[in-house]
Amino acid sequence: MSTRKKIIPSLIGLALLGLLILAVMPSPVPISVTQVKQGHFEAWVEDEGRTRLRDPYTVSSPIHGYLRRVELEPGDEVEAGETLFELEALPAPALDPRAREQAREAVAAARSRLEAAEAELETRQTRHRQAQTEFERIQALHERDLVSSEQLDRARAERDAARAAERGASHAVEVARFEREAARANLEIADGERARTDQPTLAVRAPISGTITRRNRCCEGPAQAGEEIMEIGDLSDLEIQVDLLSMDAVRVRPGMRVEIDRWGGDAVLAGEVRRVEPGGFMRVSALGVDEQRVPVMVRISSPREKWQSLGDGFRVEARFILWEGEDVIHIPTSALFRRADQWHVFVVESGRAQLRAVETGRRSGLRTQITEGLEAGETLITHPGDRIEDGRRVQVD
Repeated sequence: MSTRKKIIPSLIGLALLGLLILAVMPSPVPISVTQVKQGHFEAWVEDEGRTRLRDPYTVSSPIHGYLRRVELEPGDEVEAGETLFELEALPAPALDPRAREQAREAVAAARSRLEAAEAELETRQTRHRQAQTEFERIQALHERDLVSSEQLDRARAERDAARAAERGASHAVEVARFEREAARANLEIADGERARTDQPTLAVRAPISGTITRRNRCCEGPAQAGEEIMEIGDLSDLEIQVDLLSMDAVRVRPGMRVEIDRWGGDAVLAGEVRRVEPGGFMRVSALGVDEQRVPVMVRISSPREKWQSLGDGFRVEARFILWEGEDVIHIPTSALFRRADQWHVFVVESGRAQLRAVETGRRSGLRTQITEGLEAGETLITHPGDRIEDGRRVQVD
């Protein structure tokens, strides 16, 4: 057999052996990868908030009265001392049939008392004239020494008493006339009529210069004392209230930098923490979980021109910068996993997954700081699954 005929079967056998080895070897696992980055890193917490007026003024009705139509609308600018709305006297209540009949009888009775008082006045006037004539006659006789001084004094006293009685009867006539007018007014005006336009009104004025943010009443009608009519505030003094989870609020301090995003504008607004409330409250989340929340007040430090369209009660998202640094190595948090009480990652080297232990630092959203174990530019598996093992062949999907 020639040498060529001996080599061909050997080559065929080697090829079959190679194919067999390739068949039994595991195929590369498809993976997604990312690069270890080094640069600016921020640790932050983020939550939804809403704008609020720091010092709102609620304008209420100071008395019971009839509110005239409120012409001002939300968004209108007002100056301090400007009239916001007016109150007038309440309309007289309407009378039911029995009360109206009683009012008619009261008018008739008052008219009769007036006539009786007028008649009594005429009687007193007659007696006064008679007493005055008698006094003048006795006085003339006394001057001629025809009557005693005692008779003159008695005539003078009777004249003075008659004059006082006439004056009292005159006052009684005035009282009876007033009673008649009051009874007549109760009968004629007690039908729900409003006060005349020339009647005095109470004007309620703006306590500050600002913008009307809310109008609780617009239409005319009776208003109770203390009823809220509108709210006024200075929109340039807006702040943001963010109800953070208590475990996040304990890490927030006054003066911390805040980034305000997703408020409707293009730019990210700058702010700072003004106050962290000392008391929290319980709130049920959308998933039905009880959450302990703490109100945090944020002052907007960006120029007013950048957020003129913001108003009271608008939704925003606030990011509280807890810590930030430069030249920080950080990776996606999804690349980390626990093994033997130690954080690990899979590094891709020469097409194989290499297990490596790392030390983590601060976390910020979806990224985590790495203090030991990785260098910038290395390639990591972002979502290592159960098929990934140390030394396993991998292929980027």
